Amino acid sequence: MQENYLAKWLNNELTEAELSEFKKSDEYASYIRISEVSKQLKAPDFDADNAYENFKNAQDFHETKVVPLRPFKSFLRVAAAIAILLAGSYFFLNTLDQSYSTQLAERTEVQLPDNSQVILNADSQISFSEKKWTKERNVELDGEAFFKVAKGKKFTVSTASGTVSVLGTQFNVENRTDFFEVTCYEGLVSVLYNNKERKLPAGTSFLVVNGKVMDDTAIKNGQPSWVNNESSFKSIPLKYVLAEFERQFNVKVETENINDNQLFTGSFSNTAIKIALESISTPSKINYKLEGNNVLFYGENTP
Repeated sequence: MQENYLAKWLNNELTEAELSEFKKSDEYASYIRISEVSKQLKAPDFDADNAYENFKNAQDFHETKVVPLRPFKSFLRVAAAIAILLAGSYFFLNTLDQSYSTQLAERTEVQLPDNSQVILNADSQISFSEKKWTKERNVELDGEAFFKVAKGKKFTVSTASGTVSVLGTQFNVENRTDFFEVTCYEGLVSVLYNNKERKLPAGTSFLVVNGKVMDDTAIKNGQPSWVNNESSFKSIPLKYVLAEFERQFNVKVETENINDNQLFTGSFSNTAIKIALESISTPSKINYKLEGNNVLFYGENTP
């Protein structure tokens, strides 16, 4: 990243090309976090005149000695501002989380403080407290990620849908709108969903689609197909397949005269869009039209 990108970003002076490159940098997520927290800091009310009067009444003044106190009033204002900044800095530094995210059609790998590894799928984000890591190995996830956890104390992945707990294993977690799936590839995984715990040995999955709980199987000692640039599905409603297609290729998908709740079993390439389109449309018996970054899937009888 260019050294002057931060200053130009703060002044809204980055070109579109520079902004795009800046967003790909490791530092960008941290700067966004700092910016958001800074906006939440609010200075408490401070009455300098009242403070001055209290100070004056506490002193033993003599009529023959005149002491100009205007500079002291200015000093009080400065001291208050410094105190607020110090308090805000302490609050920020002690609550700051490390955060990593991916954009559409993007993937990244993250190494955690204990050398555990995380591979983030497209349009996903994780955050964790590095300061508290030795006491609590907890990662917050929004999206999808594959975890290779180093052995040690309990390791948890917190999502809006449920919590996953392990000691040392390999597993995948996907948390999207109305879609929650945990797959264990090695070791044993505990899933807490709706206050009920489910144990997943290697080779099993826990899947919730639109509130319906389903069990599935997986390949032991393997890894999710998306890590190898392929998205795979087994009896999943078509609308979730199309949503993943959007994320992997950064396109806008529209549908016309098709049943997007029909179940889809199959896979598509995450690197070749035309092959992916054929892989989705052919088994689903639907048509498609690709124009720039827009894709229309439509039924056989669409006028």
